[in-house]
Amino acid sequence: METSLSKKDLTQGVVWKKLLVFFLPIAAGTCIQQLYNAVDGLIVGRFVGTEALAAVGGSSAQIINLLIGFFVAITSGASVVIAQVYGANRQRDVQLAAGNAIAVFSLLGVLLMLFGLIFSPAMLRLLKTPADTLEDAILYLRIYFIGVPFILILNMESNMLRSVGDSVSPFLFMVVGCVTNILLDCLFVLVFEWGVTGVAVATVAAQMVNMALLTRRLMTTKESYRLSLGELRLKGVYLKNMLRLGIPAGLQSSMYAVSNMIIQVGVNSLGTVVVASWVMTGKTDGIFWAVSNALGAAITSFVGQNRGAGRDDRVKLCVKQGMILSSIITVGLSGLIMLTGRPLLFILTKDQAVRDTTWLMMVYFVPYYFTWVVIEVLSGVLRGYGDAVRPVVIIGIGICLLRIIWIATLFAEIHTLFVLCLCYPVSWTLTSGAMYVYYRKGGWKNRGSVIVDR
Repeated sequence: METSLSKKDLTQGVVWKKLLVFFLPIAAGTCIQQLYNAVDGLIVGRFVGTEALAAVGGSSAQIINLLIGFFVAITSGASVVIAQVYGANRQRDVQLAAGNAIAVFSLLGVLLMLFGLIFSPAMLRLLKTPADTLEDAILYLRIYFIGVPFILILNMESNMLRSVGDSVSPFLFMVVGCVTNILLDCLFVLVFEWGVTGVAVATVAAQMVNMALLTRRLMTTKESYRLSLGELRLKGVYLKNMLRLGIPAGLQSSMYAVSNMIIQVGVNSLGTVVVASWVMTGKTDGIFWAVSNALGAAITSFVGQNRGAGRDDRVKLCVKQGMILSSIITVGLSGLIMLTGRPLLFILTKDQAVRDTTWLMMVYFVPYYFTWVVIEVLSGVLRGYGDAVRPVVIIGIGICLLRIIWIATLFAEIHTLFVLCLCYPVSWTLTSGAMYVYYRKGGWKNRGSVIVDR
């Protein structure tokens, strides 16, 4: 017998309270993930070396963001479908859509793993990975790709739970995964002295633990979204809607990754110190991007459920209150990062040149994060409502294409770190303006419903 949906219902109650309570576990989970990233950077940077840090986080990270990021982003399409049918109280559709999603991403994970194992060396050479880091980068990337099936499934399962209003379980399991990763990092790197191999193996093992916990949660629940092995099959009506919403999100992720890979080539051209500093910047300000992305994910699920329930009044309130919440978070975190950045760098690396260059990058980036608020909130609203394509076009032109043109023209003429970094705040500002204009015109309201008919 189906149980009530009410305890995870985002379609009732005070909007800002519901959004905040739902958002906090997602944000906490991303902060835990960033803490792990910082510890991982500490272990690699201090106990393996600058070259290893560049191997793990330079071109390797760009390839991971491109390929794995594309498929992880597609899971958002499945989560919107599940959120809307859940909000509409179509319980059988929730179960069928969930089984379809797990089947799809299990298959995609295996195919992507095989691709990565074969083509990792060629991709790293294409990005002009520095010779002193190439061998370790190939080793790290190949081991990482072994874990790709687990990564895709756990991301789908986490998004599935959030789409039905459960943001706590993914948070708790992420904590277990991160703690496992840190403990294995210490064991494999500090005790066994496996270097880059140890870092990669620890990551894959932790992802397997996280996925196992999520799978158990979904298979033992008595809710309508219970995962049943008998429902793990492809069904066209769900697949069509998931891909219709997910592929644009995947393309957006890939456009980001491609533009960042081109920027990475520029970073690589400035030397190993700049490469390591670029990685370290992500360790120090990554908490902002993690929390911002968490708010976007919360808004997407919130809007998805309310759109499915026909509560457009709550969608409108979510936009206003989401903007306020995002602005407060952005200003607070930007100030915190600038205050703690230098002390944190002394902990993360012993290399003075890397510390100085990383701080310079932070000065170029952090004070301008407020320009990202509009993009994160409105893109989350539009995704949840079911408008998948046009926001991607805006972001693709305003951020990704602009950065590529910037690197090919201005940076090619003025080959400095300042010019390289400047393309980020410029692209954020222009894209925010374009996204706001599109939202105000309101055409997206006619492209909302993705509720399927079987």
